[in-house]
Amino acid sequence: MSASQLRPVKIRRRFTKTAPGSVLYQAGRTTVLCTASVSEDVPPWLADSGKGWVTAEYSMLPGSTSPRKKRDRGGKVDGRTTEIQRLIGRSLRAVVDLEALGPRLITVDCDVLEADGGTRTASITGGWIALVDALWSIRRELPSSDSLPLRDSVAAVSVGLVGGRTVLDLDYEADAAADVDMNVVMTGSGRYVEIQGTGEEATFGEDDLQRLLTLAKKGIAQLTRRQKEALGKKWPF
Repeated sequence: MSASQLRPVKIRRRFTKTAPGSVLYQAGRTTVLCTASVSEDVPPWLADSGKGWVTAEYSMLPGSTSPRKKRDRGGKVDGRTTEIQRLIGRSLRAVVDLEALGPRLITVDCDVLEADGGTRTASITGGWIALVDALWSIRRELPSSDSLPLRDSVAAVSVGLVGGRTVLDLDYEADAAADVDMNVVMTGSGRYVEIQGTGEEATFGEDDLQRLLTLAKKGIAQLTRRQKEALGKKWPF
């Protein structure tokens, strides 16, 4: 597979029947179950504001990695998990009209079944599809049943510099070998939501940064098309 190609993407909607939004998202071997649930329990700071909220929770199941990952117990999560679920929540909220959503809480749960790099980006890309399905389930309760409270789509992908080459959608092996790795979150219209870039015992210049962002933009355009294909008539734009 070319370094400038995405890993094979598979999207299966309605994977479970208990949540209004449910997507099994696969990027290569990385597999994430994304579910979106709706409740009226808005956070206390939004009480009486009329606005809604979108939040996310992220977890790697014990068998998703080797060696086995211990379960989080007693509501305690490690720093990496906290950082990732905050990223997912920020990314999804960036494209939601929280006022049009009304006093509702949408929780997007992203559970990693198998991890081979890119679990956070897969969670964002799959989580957005689950979010759309959840919004469709309550559309008749929204101010305008003809449109969903969404400003844009959102997707994410990893890029990196590996041996001097720019590489798209890094698996674990490529990520471990990368001199620079970066996670890029963008909207379907091409606006940035978040960029996380790190040199691993290395540095990178402006030319490197531009090459990485250009490759990420191409990858996200492809992911947006896959999201559109998966949603079909429910594509909101």
